Amino acid sequence: MIKHNINRTKKAGRLRGQGREFGRRANLRIKEKLKKPIPRSIVPSFFTLMNLLCGFLAITQIYQGMLIYGAWLIVLAAFFDALDGFMARLTNGTSVFGTELDSLSDVVSFGAAPGFLIYVWAFSDSPGIGLALLAALPLLCGAIRLARYNMEAVIESHDYFRGLPIPAQAMMIVGFFLTFNDRIELFDFFKQGLNVVLIPVIIVLSLLMVSTIKFDKIPRFKKEYLRQNRGKIVMFATYAVLILVLQEYGLMIVFSAFILKGLIVSGITFWKDVMSDEDLDISSTNS
Repeated sequence: MIKHNINRTKKAGRLRGQGREFGRRANLRIKEKLKKPIPRSIVPSFFTLMNLLCGFLAITQIYQGMLIYGAWLIVLAAFFDALDGFMARLTNGTSVFGTELDSLSDVVSFGAAPGFLIYVWAFSDSPGIGLALLAALPLLCGAIRLARYNMEAVIESHDYFRGLPIPAQAMMIVGFFLTFNDRIELFDFFKQGLNVVLIPVIIVLSLLMVSTIKFDKIPRFKKEYLRQNRGKIVMFATYAVLILVLQEYGLMIVFSAFILKGLIVSGITFWKDVMSDEDLDISSTNS
């Protein structure tokens, strides 16, 4: 009996010792994990999620009939989208996960939300699904644009966008809505009213997204880049001031200028390429 009690006491002591050792190892593992630095990609990803949240809230506000609130939430989503890119470059926190999350968020905030805004504002009273399909163009072309961008980003990085960025397209649509929402009577001159202007705008913006026309990227905040691209820095700073001061009018002015600049520069480049090809053909013929 005494021997049995002694064995039981030894066994209990061993179990207590094993428990203490397990607790000590668990504490060490927790401390080691806490000591590990927070991944840099978390910071830009937070702003990306804020972009997505704003896009979702914009859709809910538009559904409830509060179109102006929905439109400004899309603008706020664009602000967070710019911040996540800035923070990714600042913290060197770019990652495949961040790129994919950003694209998924952009499809909602700058594809689905603006398309739904257009539909509710201008097309919801029209019979059939024809105009509903037209309102879906920003979403469809934007998804293609983002998929192409992600594919090309893996291969090579450029200082320009190929095709109109989906946030720029969304800001044009939102700017158009905010500018003319209370001035629809201006389009009464046309037989079909607002749709005579709005439909071509949607088609052109959607086609520009899937085009190969080059558009400016937001400048990088590095010393060497800033020294070499002072004009670009001034231009984007002017864009920001115009939007802050003129609000919806600033959106229209800034993104119209942004798109026109891309079209003009691409047109000049295309013309030069054509002329240089003709010169080569002439020289080869003469020789």
